[in-house]
Amino acid sequence: MKIREVIVYVEGPSDCYALEALLASLLKTLQTQGVTVKFIATGGKKRLMLHTPQKAVNILYNPYSIVIALPDLYPPNVGGPHRTPPELRAVLRLEFNKCLQRQGITDDRWQERFKVFCFKYDLEALILAAESQLSRRLGVSAMQPDWAEQVEDQNHHTPPKRIVEKLFSEQGKHYKNTVDAPLILGAANYTDIARACPQCFKPFVDFITSLPRAVQF
Repeated sequence: MKIREVIVYVEGPSDCYALEALLASLLKTLQTQGVTVKFIATGGKKRLMLHTPQKAVNILYNPYSIVIALPDLYPPNVGGPHRTPPELRAVLRLEFNKCLQRQGITDDRWQERFKVFCFKYDLEALILAAESQLSRRLGVSAMQPDWAEQVEDQNHHTPPKRIVEKLFSEQGKHYKNTVDAPLILGAANYTDIARACPQCFKPFVDFITSLPRAVQF
């Protein structure tokens, strides 16, 4: 049974706009291959963590659908104890399993149609990876990074969004995530961004890209 619909739950509108802009060419290709990807904002990390597992169960009664949870890793311990991507995945999968049990669903194939990824530590890691596009948006000729070279290796004390906000502030500008994130990432190549974010973002892109070739569920 081929998957035809992918629902991706993210925290807010900026995540939707930025991913739609960055992945525009990929989403169009998937559409021509019969797979529609929809990004849905949940209204913050807490709502995503607490409500997405049950929403996923409700959606997965449609055997042609897959649901993906894609929260930020930051801040930690929202919706359950976690500081790392594996811990975050464990929180969501545990709640998903509880939802399955409450509804008497024992088919293991449902597990294969609920996926958990995350941004490490937030969406703005992708913006730091889009260095030339970020420079153009800031109106500077070159960046002089004073953050971790591997953009996914920031930390909970200084997540990527705080770095991006500081960069804008230093140029006398205010970072507006619903405007700046899609403009910056829309000018970038998603394969380059995935390559620069191999820990958490690339696995998400790889999974989405593989769907038309995936084995039938």
